[in-house]
Amino acid sequence: MNLISEESVKEAVNSAIEKFGSIEYLVNNAGYGLIGGIEESSDLEVRANFDVNVFGLLNVTRAILPHMRLEKSGHVINLSSVFGLIAGAGWGIYCGTKFAVEGISEALAQEVEPFGIKVTIIEPGYVRTNFLNTSSLITSANPIEEYTSIREGVRAHQNDIPGNQPGDPDKVAELIIKVSQNTKPPLRLLTGSDAYGFANYKIDSLKNEIEINKELTFSTDFVL
Repeated sequence: MNLISEESVKEAVNSAIEKFGSIEYLVNNAGYGLIGGIEESSDLEVRANFDVNVFGLLNVTRAILPHMRLEKSGHVINLSSVFGLIAGAGWGIYCGTKFAVEGISEALAQEVEPFGIKVTIIEPGYVRTNFLNTSSLITSANPIEEYTSIREGVRAHQNDIPGNQPGDPDKVAELIIKVSQNTKPPLRLLTGSDAYGFANYKIDSLKNEIEINKELTFSTDFVL
């Protein structure tokens, strides 16, 4: 199946329906990482990343939802990342794709709830898979040496972090299965203590900045 081809995706979904009769669960896990600064990332690299991580997810979801609506049940599980909540230097494009998955999923959950369809966003931290040392992770083809912190980040993700990620992939998979059996699954679920830490750092920094600028924020209202 070619994820970025709607026709290919529809053919695959129809074949699955013919073989199994129905599709009760959709797990959107396809995706890959792109490390590189915003200035370093070419239009081609950016569009390719969004094609798989966002538009591929949309193609599969749109193809399966009519069947779930007909059955008035189903569970869509979208693999995002804690980096769909917080972004860091060198990861702007990848995080942008996951931010998109977060927004799409949050809206989708509200849209399909009347049809008995559930949506869950899985937000892993670093999981000890081969994600960092295979074709699942690429670097921008034209790095700019002046971005020294990004160069260090690339080196760390290629050399230091692989094999030291805190997340256990078997436990993550078991948790996803457990959540799929929950009659009232969460909309969002972080996996890993590092994800918990990253997410709470974002919550605290967002809340603090909102409050610090509260006077400026309210100053744009009409005065009655």
